[in-house]
Order: sequence, then structure tokens, then C-alpha cells
Amino acid sequence: MAHRIAGLKHISNALATPDQLSNSSSSIDGVPSELETSIRCAGAQLTQDAGVLLYLSQDIIAQAVVIFTRFWLGADGGSLRIYSAKDVSAAALYLSAKLSFQPTSPRSVLNAYNFLLSPQASPLWFVNPQGTPSQPPATDYYILSEGSYQAGRLVLLRIESVILRTLGFDTHVALPHTIALTYLQTLGVNNSEVSRRILEHLNAALLSPQLIYVTHQPNALAVAAIYLATRENGVKLVDGEWWEVFDVDREELGFLVVGMQSTEGFLRKEKETWKGRTIPLVTEEVDAEIERRRMMEEGE
Repeated sequence: MAHRIAGLKHISNALATPDQLSNSSSSIDGVPSELETSIRCAGAQLTQDAGVLLYLSQDIIAQAVVIFTRFWLGADGGSLRIYSAKDVSAAALYLSAKLSFQPTSPRSVLNAYNFLLSPQASPLWFVNPQGTPSQPPATDYYILSEGSYQAGRLVLLRIESVILRTLGFDTHVALPHTIALTYLQTLGVNNSEVSRRILEHLNAALLSPQLIYVTHQPNALAVAAIYLATRENGVKLVDGEWWEVFDVDREELGFLVVGMQSTEGFLRKEKETWKGRTIPLVTEEVDAEIERRRMMEEGE
């Protein structure tokens, strides 16, 4: 990861290099780029939903999603054919909570994931294509046995250590949410609907296929969310290129605005692409999906 801006370490992040973005360990191992994108996005959604289920604050969840995303970057990152996305998601969330004021236990994390990954009980479309069941399923479908818990705990702690080694023990994540609201006040805007939309844009951007949380600094993400939210609500800001005051140029702003706007359409397309099928979140399923695609290409 690239170095942070000198003197601003607490509000800036180490960003991914172009080489890390174009050469992931998964791609080197033969995972098609569109499949890798689908799995990464599903893993980010899984992290988000597990965090909500565990009553974790959004900043902890967002930090976990960023750590999850960083793990797969570059040739030295994790490969989807070696590490299961579901395990990395759980470990990233557990690690982020542990480093916060709101730690949670391995048992709580594993119970949440067991429920969300249950084909019979899960409300997640990429795990349970049939949709949320109308009647609550029997708890046998998603409650961990003691033996399963002990085995899962060992995996959780092992993957946590793998994440730390892969990231060079750099777990710092600066988020744009508070920065955006501070900038909004600086611009003289006091509008609760605008503030709400800013946070919605920033949370949705965690699922961006362009990985904008690891390619752009928090101040730029904050400015892009303000630009979108104020335009959507018809709120006029100061004349001139106000974003330059916050060290963001027009080209960067344009890219981020397009990226944030495209996330919703990307997710709709994902649902259509995977309609009736599950997205592979464990290594064996990834291998099976790659083999299925190979056979289709060869007409077998």
C-alpha cells in the first residue's frame, strides 16, 4: 500500500497502487476478474449485514469492510482460491470490533455468520436465492453446535492472524463520514436530509466495484458525497469550484461522483447475473464455479 500523506496520518489512508489493483493474487490463481468482483462485493455485503446483526456501530462495520477489501489486493494479498471470503469477512469484522470500544466475542461473530450463511435461513440474496423465508426456519439450521463453534473459532483466529500479516499489521482506516459532515458545516449547510443522503452515499460506496475506499482519500470521498447529496436535494452551495478548498480537483471529483452513482446499478446487475444461483464464498465453491465456466466455454 502507498504511504499516507505526511502529517495527516490520522485522517488519511494507505492507498492501493495501480499494480495492486491490476494484479491480485486471485487473478494470478486464475479467478476471472468479474467473478472476483462479484465475490468481493458479496463479501462486503456479508460483512455489513453481520455487523448490523451484531449491533456494531457503522464506523466499525465500515472499517471491517475496508480491511476485508484491502486483504485481496495485489500479488501479495489473499487469493480466493486459498482463503474463503466468508472466513476473511468474519475475521475482518472480529478484528475491527476488537480494536474498537465495542469488542464482540468469537461465539457471537460465528453465530451471526452461521445464520447469514444458512441456505434455509439467510435473508441475503446471494446466499439464499429463494429469498427470506416467510416462516422462521428451525434453529437447527443455523445454531452452532459446540463442536462446530470450537472448529470455527480456530479458523477465525487463524484468519485474523493471516489478515494482520498480509496487511503488515497496518489496520488503520480513516473514514470519510465525520469529515463530510464537518465539511458540510463549513459550507454553511444545515439540512438533515442532505446529511442523511451523504451518509447513505458513503455507506453504499463501500460496495463500489471501483474499490474507491482503497483508491481515494477520505476527504475526496467526503466531497463527492456532499456534491451528490446537495444536488439531489436542490441545495445550492457557494459559487466557484468549492471542492478545491478541500484539496480535491475536478477530475477526481468527477470520477468519484460517477463511481458512487454507479454502485446501485452495479448491484442490480449482480442480482440479475446471479439470479437463482449463490455467489461462491468458500474456496471449494470458487473452484467449482471456475470449472463450470471452463466447461461451458469448451462446450462440454
